[in-house]
Amino acid sequence: MKLRYSATSPYVRKVMMVAIECGLESAIDKQPTDAWSPETDLPKDNPLSKVPTLILADGTTLFDSPVICEYLDTLHDGARLFPAVGPDRWKALRLQALADGLNDAAVALRLESVRPDGERSEKWMNRQRAAVLRSLDALEAEAGSLGETPTIGTIAVAAALGYIDFRFADLGWRETRPALAHWFEPVSARDSYRRTAPPT
Repeated sequence: MKLRYSATSPYVRKVMMVAIECGLESAIDKQPTDAWSPETDLPKDNPLSKVPTLILADGTTLFDSPVICEYLDTLHDGARLFPAVGPDRWKALRLQALADGLNDAAVALRLESVRPDGERSEKWMNRQRAAVLRSLDALEAEAGSLGETPTIGTIAVAAALGYIDFRFADLGWRETRPALAHWFEPVSARDSYRRTAPPT
């Protein structure tokens, strides 16, 4: 399998965390891809021109991160990261959606913040910042029920919090969300999290 990826993408980090948790890291050939380059050939594999994109041996391409993660979870014999049925499944998928939405807002905020002077929209940035803060507040409220056993939901949350630390360390989210910080401490010590850290 080939993975079109960027080392700074939280969505890619989620996929690689899943790959490590499933024991599949060695089966993935990572191909660095600049999705923003005018010369990129990424659209031939993904018409959305986004990473991550997974290319299977038969040429089939899978995107985006929720689809790739669920596919990888079918390729191993260990405990499933995607619960099969019932309330546990919906909890995990809901957490993944919340974490991915947090990433969506944080990435949008980051992209807007680096636009040239005169082109940035403070209204748009404020909207995205508010979504980030609300998402962190929601995770704080649920921190006590997140648990220690990895699921696609908790992996997605860890990847999202890692992106906030990477791009928005000045938010100081741990200071005002102690329950979430307490949950995150052992999670961020897991091998899958440590080995997927973005470059500094």
